[in-house]
Amino acid sequence: MDHQQRIHRPQAYNESGHAHELTFSCHKRLKLLSKERTCQWLASAIQQAKTDLDYDLWAYVSMPEHVHLIVYPRRPVYDISDFLKRIKEPVSRQAVAYLKKTSPEWLEHLTVRLKNRKIHRFWQAGRGFDRNITNAKTLLAAIDYIHMNPVRKGFCEQAGQWKWSSASWFDGAPLNGLRPDLIDVDWLNA
Repeated sequence: MDHQQRIHRPQAYNESGHAHELTFSCHKRLKLLSKERTCQWLASAIQQAKTDLDYDLWAYVSMPEHVHLIVYPRRPVYDISDFLKRIKEPVSRQAVAYLKKTSPEWLEHLTVRLKNRKIHRFWQAGRGFDRNITNAKTLLAAIDYIHMNPVRKGFCEQAGQWKWSSASWFDGAPLNGLRPDLIDVDWLNA
């Protein structure tokens, strides 16, 4: 990474007690998350990362070309970049392996030249967007914003109708197996 890229790269702030609103996109904004299998790989990777690294998942939505998560690290010392890596790498590996078996010609869409070699990139380069959340008002607005994403895009009429969202869990009628964690009442009252 050259000097200009380093100075313009967004910084992650790993502050104890903060939640994080994370947004990251598929390579070239391709609709790589439009298939059920890929969304399931993503849900499994999120579940594994939150279990391994001791995070709460407070809200999420997986759109065809990007993902929104709101997470809360339970440990006072953590690295949000490590959490993202634990999600992105397994999904990328599974997708590339699947494409090698079923549609090797499609891999060209994910191929980029990095120095003198070619690599396959499922996710857009970089961490994506990371905003620290420190109060209940901002948290509730962020949850509403991400849950309404599929409605704003015209994919459904109500947030709880979108399968790969925590909105259906909030409505009491889950459509997928990725259960969001309960938000600590003390955090909401802070």
